[in-house]
Amino acid sequence: MTGATNLSLEVGPKLLELLHEAIPTAKIVALLVNPTDSNAETLSRSLQAPARTFGMQLHVLNASTEGDFDTVFATLRQLRADGLMIGSDVFLTARSKQLAALAVRHAVPAISQNREFAAAGGLMSYMGSIPDTYRQAGVYTRKRLRRYRDRARRFRASAAKTKKRTDRPATCATLRHIS
Repeated sequence: MTGATNLSLEVGPKLLELLHEAIPTAKIVALLVNPTDSNAETLSRSLQAPARTFGMQLHVLNASTEGDFDTVFATLRQLRADGLMIGSDVFLTARSKQLAALAVRHAVPAISQNREFAAAGGLMSYMGSIPDTYRQAGVYTRKRLRRYRDRARRFRASAAKTKKRTDRPATCATLRHIS
């Protein structure tokens, strides 16, 4: 293991599948992402094929400020979108309650990875367990710190042996110059 993840990108296709199962007649679906998020483009690309598999047309909508939300929901109305999937960057996650309220007000079934989104009235959420992710990160950190501690101990022990060897030479030699 080299780290811990909350599977934000890997869960994207599953979220789309759950949205399809909840609304099997959905043909037009939007993905809301923050364009400043480094994963936005990757998530958008990774969902195109699954959307086609489910017979959906996927439209990517961008929001990087709260002021963009009105435009997003107006666009959803114009597209006559059957559903909305919300990306999982920090900006959007921090505004889960606001996005859930907007989805309810505009009668747009929406899904997110954030549990607070569903608790605030969104259709559903789906994600890995955050406490489990933190636990895995703790286990990983403990392993790394133990490895560094053990390396430091071996280094100090080796340095101590080396110092002893250099302080007391094992053999002595005498050199005489006779003229």
